Formats: sequence, structure tokens, C-alpha cells
Amino acid sequence: MKVIFLADVKGTAKKGELKDVSDGYARNFLLAKKLAVEATPKAITELENKKASDDHKLELQKDEAREIVGKLKDAKIVIKSKAGAGGKLFGAVTAAGVADAIEEQFGYKPDKKKITIASDIKTFGEYPAEVKFFQGISVKITVAVVDAAD
Repeated sequence: MKVIFLADVKGTAKKGELKDVSDGYARNFLLAKKLAVEATPKAITELENKKASDDHKLELQKDEAREIVGKLKDAKIVIKSKAGAGGKLFGAVTAAGVADAIEEQFGYKPDKKKITIASDIKTFGEYPAEVKFFQGISVKITVAVVDAAD
């Protein structure tokens, strides 16, 4: 029996896959637990339309990411911070702080988990960083930490 999976089933298939499984497995387990639906022509058409829609949305997100990369390319993100004696900051500048600064200066807030900083930022200066958007779409930026008193 051909079924369309509505959820991931370990060892069998991923959500959205069309697969041929035994009749008993389909009726007694997959359909009973609403993990899959029978692959009728209508259901297959709906699956194809959903995949096309998801692909289109992903392409739009990638286009938006490329546009943002164009704006951020070789950008200098300025972060004002306070420091104690010897220029040592009160707390390090983190990826979350860099994400907030990008939002403040460019109007887009990237996911802090996708920001890679080359080294810990604990003093004033300029530091290289990279912001990843999608696989193969990333941008290198410079994070400049300056004194908040300036």
C-alpha cells in the first residue's frame, strides 16, 4: 500500500515522503496512529503542491538572505561598551550582542547561533566575524568595540 507520511517514523521514512509499505503495517500502525495517510491521487497532488510551495518559500528566503549579505558585505558593526582599568570590558561581547547591534544598525536580526566570532571579545578593538544564513550563503563582517564614553 502506498502511503504519505505525516510525521517522521524512525527506520521507515521522513515526513512528506511517499512510500510503499505492507498493508498490515499501514492499516494497523501508520494509519491507526495518524502517522500516514493513504496515497490517493488527491493526496499525492496536495503533497506535490505543498512541496512546490515550500520550495518557493525557501527560494524567497534565500533571495532575501542574498540581499542582506549584499548590505552586510565588508560591514563594520560598531558596539559601544564600558571598560575598566586597562581597557578590559565589563563582560565579553557575545554573538547575541553582535546580533542586536546588526539589528540596530541594519534592521535585520540574524540568529545568534549562526554568528561565528574568531576569538573572545574582551577588550576594545576590531574583530572578524562571520554570519551564516543558509548553506553556502554567509558574510564576513568586522565587529568594532569602542568605548561607550566616546
